[in-house]
Amino acid sequence: MQLFLDTTDTAVLKDLAATGLVDGVTTNPTLIAKSGRPMLEVIAEICDLVEGPVSAEVTSTDAAGMLAEGAKLAAVATNVVVKVPLTRDGLIACAEFAVQDISTNVTLCFSAAQALLAAKAGATYISPFIGRLDDYGMEGMDLISEIRAIYDNYDFDTEILAASIRNPGHVTAAALAGADCATIPPSVFLDLFKHPLTEKGLEMFLSDWAKTGQSIL
Repeated sequence: MQLFLDTTDTAVLKDLAATGLVDGVTTNPTLIAKSGRPMLEVIAEICDLVEGPVSAEVTSTDAAGMLAEGAKLAAVATNVVVKVPLTRDGLIACAEFAVQDISTNVTLCFSAAQALLAAKAGATYISPFIGRLDDYGMEGMDLISEIRAIYDNYDFDTEILAASIRNPGHVTAAALAGADCATIPPSVFLDLFKHPLTEKGLEMFLSDWAKTGQSIL
């Protein structure tokens, strides 16, 4: 499963990309607003930091506006993925982008029926929002399983990009459910490395090694 970072913080991204484990980046208007920087400038910098897909979201709500904005975003770098909302106009734009061979990420997916429409429209990625469904008393991870089954039934090429990830458990569950990718905040990415038994075991090994007085170098 590919791991994307959901961030516009280029300093944090540069640091975490050095692990070699960051496959791409997703952004949204909220994250761009928090950065306090011009959108195209931020997207260009992110694209320079990672070779994988970088999702940049349109802000128009009509298909014509989305197509115009998407064309401008796609021109920033070859690895830009145009992000559109899962609305009627969003899917109309998605289908046209597919004709133009422009990669798309259809976002704000909350049902398997929506995901089916996105795949039929030629979406490159579908972004089901796990955490937000959980917030409403639903089992968000069930949506990943449902989409996986539908896509496998009909051999759709659209990749499932699990979004609204809140913790490492969500990442594991999404992988088990068959998600192709997960986009996660930097804090959750860092938590993936951690386990108390790993830390305890390393502390013991280093303590025992110190007692030998040896050095490998």
